[in-house]
Amino acid sequence: MTFRRVTLFGGSGFLGRYIVERLADREMIVTVAVRDTEAAKFLVPLGDVGQIVPVCASVTHQKSVDAVVAGADAVINLVGILHQRGTQTFKAVHSDGAARVAKAAAAAGARRMIHVSAIGADRRALSEYGRSKAAGEDGVRAAFAAADIVRPSLLFGAEDRFFNLFAGFARIAPVLPLYGGGRTRFQPVYVGDAADGVVALLAREGGKTYELGGPRIYSFAALLRLMLEVIGRRRILLPLPYSVGALQAMFLEMLPNPPITRDQLKQLRSDNIVAEGALTLADLGINPTALEMVLPTYLARYRRGGRLGRMSVA
Repeated sequence: MTFRRVTLFGGSGFLGRYIVERLADREMIVTVAVRDTEAAKFLVPLGDVGQIVPVCASVTHQKSVDAVVAGADAVINLVGILHQRGTQTFKAVHSDGAARVAKAAAAAGARRMIHVSAIGADRRALSEYGRSKAAGEDGVRAAFAAADIVRPSLLFGAEDRFFNLFAGFARIAPVLPLYGGGRTRFQPVYVGDAADGVVALLAREGGKTYELGGPRIYSFAALLRLMLEVIGRRRILLPLPYSVGALQAMFLEMLPNPPITRDQLKQLRSDNIVAEGALTLADLGINPTALEMVLPTYLARYRRGGRLGRMSVA
């Protein structure tokens, strides 16, 4: 199946920029639907003149969604938030917004719909985030039965918010918290592999759900130890009960971009790994990249002396 025009919601985000580049390499015309077109202009040079076009649209606004999917052969929705603020709620973005995009794609006659959700999407999840993601998946499938659902585990790469966040903390803080003892398990997946997976789906039959994870499973504590090893720093990893974390998060949530929220702590109570029997990157012909191969390429700047600093432990 050949596609010429693709509309990508949330294309200026972490995963989105990698997908945009891959679509451009395949000579597709990409409409990048974002709330802030100025912030998305860095994507334009990834393609030829006029190939990548940022357009103002929000998944919470029906008319803008309808306008931006008009004429699209395929629609990809990546929009997600980690915490709620004002009108940007989990329900508005993950649940109602996802369904709105799928309905508009179907009405516009798009041939393919791909919706990126998350491992942990479950109507019975402890976190509101997980429940809203599950509701979004249901809304997408109800509106566009042949849609593909993609659930990545923890995404890592140069612009990620996990390893960069904790490496930044490690430069100034002597202690890093291990909420719940750091036992939660993750299966980190390289953002480039996830982008390859999403783009590969355009050439396949739709209507399936894929869970994307890397080649190894790590505990939260093991991930922080690996990060500290890469940046050459010794820090105390302090186990904290979730109740203490919730008290900290209550105050941190007052920040514009909180490093942890009470809802995220609820997410940490469940493992974030690929389910047994799920369709994976391997089913898309992709061999996942090892975390250890990529972390040093972008965490080196957190070493003493920066990128050119030696690997001594401090």
